[in-house]
Amino acid sequence: MGLLEILMLGVALATDAFSVTISNTFAFDDHKFSRLVRMPLFFGFFQFGMSLAGYFVGGIAVNLIEKYAGIVSLVILGFIGSNMLYSGYKAFREDASEEEEEEGQQDATTLSFGKLVFQAIATAIDAFAVGVSFRAHSVDILVASALFGIITAILCTIALFIGKKLGSLLGDRAEMVGGVVLILIGLKAFFG
Repeated sequence: MGLLEILMLGVALATDAFSVTISNTFAFDDHKFSRLVRMPLFFGFFQFGMSLAGYFVGGIAVNLIEKYAGIVSLVILGFIGSNMLYSGYKAFREDASEEEEEEGQQDATTLSFGKLVFQAIATAIDAFAVGVSFRAHSVDILVASALFGIITAILCTIALFIGKKLGSLLGDRAEMVGGVVLILIGLKAFFG
């Protein structure tokens, strides 16, 4: 497998993380940029780590992971997306009390460490399977995994700026749109 093929594969693997970064950026537009920049770091690190883990774990759990990867991604992204959608809807309800709104806003509209880890895992499951497949090819796994991580981090950094623009265009509806995008990515992983 040549360098060009590895680069193209890296871009393909990064697409889910790219989409989730855009969605998070406009859904969590009140976060400081320094907090949002964690996404490229987390997503890049998990792409790197999961492909390495897949290579070294090899065939031990590959059938199980390949069989349930779509379901796991759908559950994780669907849950987070549903929470975002509900929180956005709740903000539009006129009869919600201020106390309910503050409680829901603080929990659902915060890009917490836990949410970020779950999203990073959900978007890097396919990198694990690619790592397993590299055992059959003459590929330098360390170089390939590093390229996957770097490509993902670069594309997610670009996604931060795209998400900021979209967030300002969507205004108050951004969180609901972000929730729908996460659910759609989960469905794509499940059916894809």
